[in-house]
Amino acid sequence: MTDQLSQETFENIRPYHDDEVADVLARLAHNNEFLDAITRYRLPRMARYAPWLARFLAGHALSRQMRGVNSVATFQDRIAVYMRHMIAKTTDAFEVEGLDKLDPNQAYLFIGNHRDIALDPAFVNFALYQAGRNTVRIAIGDNLLQKPYVTDLMRLNKSFIVPRSAKGKRAMLAAYQALSRYIRHSITVDNHSVWLAQREGRAKDGIDRADPAIIKMLTMARRQQDKDASLGDAIRELHMVPVSISYEYDPCDLQKARELYAVHTQGRYEKADFEDIRSIVAGITGAKGRIKLTFGTPLSADFETPDQVAEEIDRQVLGGYHTFPSHELALETSGQAPELLDMSEVQSADRERFQARLDDVPSELRDWWLAQYANPILNRAGRIKEE
Repeated sequence: MTDQLSQETFENIRPYHDDEVADVLARLAHNNEFLDAITRYRLPRMARYAPWLARFLAGHALSRQMRGVNSVATFQDRIAVYMRHMIAKTTDAFEVEGLDKLDPNQAYLFIGNHRDIALDPAFVNFALYQAGRNTVRIAIGDNLLQKPYVTDLMRLNKSFIVPRSAKGKRAMLAAYQALSRYIRHSITVDNHSVWLAQREGRAKDGIDRADPAIIKMLTMARRQQDKDASLGDAIRELHMVPVSISYEYDPCDLQKARELYAVHTQGRYEKADFEDIRSIVAGITGAKGRIKLTFGTPLSADFETPDQVAEEIDRQVLGGYHTFPSHELALETSGQAPELLDMSEVQSADRERFQARLDDVPSELRDWWLAQYANPILNRAGRIKEE
């Protein structure tokens, strides 16, 4: 019954199974759009002047690199190699705290702040992988799956689909009920951990705040099955653990500032085609400085409302959020709340690096750029009002 449930009820949203991996990889190796995307970054000159040759070489290299990959676990083994390379090339340090206090045999719902589309869960996965633990299933919005090859890649890497494009209240409700059942099934039946952002979309302004609507969605399945179940019971069975991730520098900070400025001045921002995919690439390839990942403790209180759950997530996420010199320098430059500044770890090299990045920011975007780094300090001190 369990296999049938996961195969049929969740067919449209689940990650790929081991027996599907070989076919998906073969499909990717012959997907021209995917191969063109690879060659634009790995073989840019050849991609421009001899695209057919670049595509052939990329497909051949992909087939060679993925030879022998016949399960999700072996696929992630190969990804781990690229993660190590990316961390070595684009970061100055990657530190993990709190994971050793969590039971390695227990599945958790990791619910975290959200800065980077792909890297936030990737760093959670890498921390688990390094510790010899099973990796997570990753919630990803269907708005990001604009190309078949992106869908294939994400579902190969244990991503499941969050329905953001369902039309109408009834369709949306049914979609979120199925999502709630899938997440609960993953934790309580499959004993397989899940990663989920604490609200829809990245916190482009640096203000981390959990959305109570996410909590309502997560508890739908238990409370539909058991009308007498309390909110606290529904939360406890999910073994929900808040996670904080902090980047010293965000490769997408300028793009985020541009979006925030457009919304402020024009009331809206129109994304270019496949902008999210470009943001994923920029996040992976851009310099990030130091990174700190902090795992909190499982939520176990007798919560009575979704707002109370959201407040506890906020408390742990903000409490575990590590501020780097970039955050302190942004707050100092903004002129806000000087009494909150802690410059004890700021060195002259930090100032030079910060100033060099700030100098590249157009004047009209500077306040929005600075806010991304200053707001975590202000938010933790309760200086940002609820919108």
